[in-house]
Amino acid sequence: MNPNLNLHKKQAKVIGGLLVLIIATIIAGMGIGYSSLSFSRLLPTLFGQGTFAEDFVLFSVRLPRIVICLLSGMALALSGAILQGVTRNDLADPGIVGINSGAGVAISVFFLFFSTEVGSLAYVLPFAAFLGGLAAATLIYWLSYRRSAGLQPVRLVLTGVGFSMALSGVMIVIISSADRQKVDFISKWLAGNIWGADWPFIWALLPWLLVLLPFTLYKAGQLNLLNLDEPVSISVGVPVERERIILLIAAVALASSAVAVTGGIAFIGLMAPHIARALVGPRNQLSIPVAVLSGGWLLVMADTIGRNLADPDGVPAGIMAALIGAPYFMYLLIKKR
Repeated sequence: MNPNLNLHKKQAKVIGGLLVLIIATIIAGMGIGYSSLSFSRLLPTLFGQGTFAEDFVLFSVRLPRIVICLLSGMALALSGAILQGVTRNDLADPGIVGINSGAGVAISVFFLFFSTEVGSLAYVLPFAAFLGGLAAATLIYWLSYRRSAGLQPVRLVLTGVGFSMALSGVMIVIISSADRQKVDFISKWLAGNIWGADWPFIWALLPWLLVLLPFTLYKAGQLNLLNLDEPVSISVGVPVERERIILLIAAVALASSAVAVTGGIAFIGLMAPHIARALVGPRNQLSIPVAVLSGGWLLVMADTIGRNLADPDGVPAGIMAALIGAPYFMYLLIKKR
């Protein structure tokens, strides 16, 4: 039997299983929380037969938050898959290599020093975050690159970790003179609190994913070649530097647009591509869709668990993701020794 056919069948089964997990987690997330909404009332409320209170809890509180987590997890996972392929480093993640921190500094500066209407804030923040993330990624890439040897994967991760710590310090300095309300917002952002839980933030995030997911799948073949040693990639005709820069910009855009509304969430982009490769193998054409669904499910699950651990505010999704991801990161570090 054709091995490619077997792989595609396996991918279809995995995707089907992930979709079932996502749907089950979404149903659980809609039904449990600080405000009661029984599972028996979910379907009637979804179809417009709920009370005012039920409509408010579902459509104004829970459902937009769940959709934001799903989309953001997908974007972070896709960004992580691109970064791991481009850098040839299994430890790469937008939160670990400093992209999220660069986006966070830009968001902090924008939020503290520029005023905008609440309605347009959702659409402006992803662009501000993108500029900050791109600036950080450019500096990290420049410091990790050697003309004689090309991009140094280990150096990139170490430089990114250093930048992430330094930029977190910059954010603390920036907010030290701010008023309490703005300090509270940025502190919650740093912890990975899902703050953009409203429908405008969904419409602001969705176009980034709708454009960059098909683009990344289109570039999956190039990403496979970039994952090889650089001389091999060059020998088969890949314009390595151009493709690497294009894909890095896509990764920065995905991560920045996600963290603009979810806060500083790390490790989703690290874990999801690993899960995908373990399930369907290393070919990006097969692993990227699985990674995207895995990332969406991981963040929805982390937020659902976190917001029900402590009343009324719960535990931020970023902390829950870190509780799962940090030990996994340590495991990968030990494994690579």
